[in-house]
Amino acid sequence: MPSLASRLIPLVIRATRRQRVFADPDRARAFLDEAAVRPASYAPPRLRDDVRLSRADRHGWPVYVLEPAGAPARGTVVYVHGGGWAKEISAPHWRLCAQVAAEARTRVLVPVYPLAGPVSATNRGTAAGVVAGVADLVRDEVAEHGPVCLAGDSAGGQIALSAAMELRDRGVSRLPATILISPALDLAMGNPDIDRVQPSDPWLARRGLRVFIDAWRAELPVDDPRVSPLCGDFTGLGPLTVFAATRDIVLPDVRLGVERARAAGVDVTYIEEQGLLHVHPLQPTPEGRAARETIVGVVRAAVR
Repeated sequence: MPSLASRLIPLVIRATRRQRVFADPDRARAFLDEAAVRPASYAPPRLRDDVRLSRADRHGWPVYVLEPAGAPARGTVVYVHGGGWAKEISAPHWRLCAQVAAEARTRVLVPVYPLAGPVSATNRGTAAGVVAGVADLVRDEVAEHGPVCLAGDSAGGQIALSAAMELRDRGVSRLPATILISPALDLAMGNPDIDRVQPSDPWLARRGLRVFIDAWRAELPVDDPRVSPLCGDFTGLGPLTVFAATRDIVLPDVRLGVERARAAGVDVTYIEEQGLLHVHPLQPTPEGRAARETIVGVVRAAVR
């Protein structure tokens, strides 16, 4: 049974009406319009004292570097944040990245990639541009520092897996670990099992998400692997660690992705939690803490 803290989170989500923007296409369009005029801050909050924070912009993007204080860092993780392709990085993402940097004693790079927006917005992010940008960042880090792990949650999980596929196609050496937290793998969202999960998901909903998805994919078809990595070829990818939960509409496609990756010979560690929500490893719950410890362990082993 989920912990008391995990059982309270759906009540908080409903009380704050966080599903509205995902459930209502008009609200989703209004969100994109407002964000284009008044973009949210991506500035990191104050982080733990055993982490050093610096900024090293790459390819026109702000890129933050988190490193363990007072100790040499081993290896690199590039973390791609979620937020429906339209919401900026937030405190839980920063806290996870800081924990990984401190406890796995590794460098964590956090790219602040351009977000999806209305067609009229300048510098709006699209799947083609952002996936290529993340792949470029990883390629450069591999050339300069050696093996790099990729990680991401939700929309960031989609970007991370799409980038891993692009890196393989470019001939970049196989990544030692790719960590996917509740990744959105098929942006068509046509899996009939989603209808069975939707009533239990207090957070995500397809109707508003499709507005964000259409803005994100831009000119690309929805089955392009840069949009929907479930439609791509998993052959030759490095090890995957995948987190999912049963009260999350991305679950049916995550299960399909795990099946296809294993059928392609990929080493997959799959962790599915009963009764928990989308991106539960980011949440302040006992289950979230346990998942974060697992992530630290995966990174620590991969960067040795």
